Amino acid sequence: MYSIEHKNYLKKIKRHKIFVFSMQILILVLFIFIWQFSASKGLINTFISSSPKRVLESIIGLYNSNNLFNHIWVTIYETIVSFSLGTFIGLIIATILWWNKSLAEILDPYLTILNSLPKVALGPIIIIWVGAKISSIIIMALLISVIVAIINIYEGFINTDVLKINMLKSFGASKIDLFTKLVLPNSLPNIMNVIKVNISMSLIGVIMGEFLVSKEGIGYLITYGSQVFNLDLVMAGIFILCILATIMYYLVNFISKKIIKNK
Repeated sequence: MYSIEHKNYLKKIKRHKIFVFSMQILILVLFIFIWQFSASKGLINTFISSSPKRVLESIIGLYNSNNLFNHIWVTIYETIVSFSLGTFIGLIIATILWWNKSLAEILDPYLTILNSLPKVALGPIIIIWVGAKISSIIIMALLISVIVAIINIYEGFINTDVLKINMLKSFGASKIDLFTKLVLPNSLPNIMNVIKVNISMSLIGVIMGEFLVSKEGIGYLITYGSQVFNLDLVMAGIFILCILATIMYYLVNFISKKIIKNK
């Protein structure tokens, strides 16, 4: 049984969450209302900024032409593949670097350089090597997500409490025992945060790749719309992209909380 004070505290937290969520929805509704009102009254140039009504009409047009879900699925598929590979490769390489400190010191400047390099600059090279197809988009997304995953996961590994490591060593724990029983479990919250960041980075990489080579996907819709000066289609693509990013983030966040809770 919870005490009255504890129940009141839980109610206070719940009310605060409801308030925050309500304010988030209110800001979004106000933004859409002001945007549509400004467009209807001629306060803004709808050719440049479009309007919520015209964006909705563009989405309905895509649906009626049976193109909407195809473009969405292509982007989701590319994001899931690049996200899964990036997270897995990042975890494996971070583990290898933790295992071999000398190798980590050798590769440290190269990881920093690769992380700071604008990946879109490598797009033409990737297209020449791989070809203008879906694999080049996935590689582009991998280049963006995997380096971030390696650096952040490795940082979590090396920041494990030294006192706990020394205590396990004093009991004769092997290196694999240290990793599986201390380092990896302690780094789980950090890995979950990396995964949440990685889904966004993968989506960014996919859209960048679709800008360059794709003939399908949300990135292609945005690029095509800008080429034919159809700003309604561009805004529709951005709107769909925002919805996808939100769904992916909350889905990964939900799974992360479940994993950490059952840890």
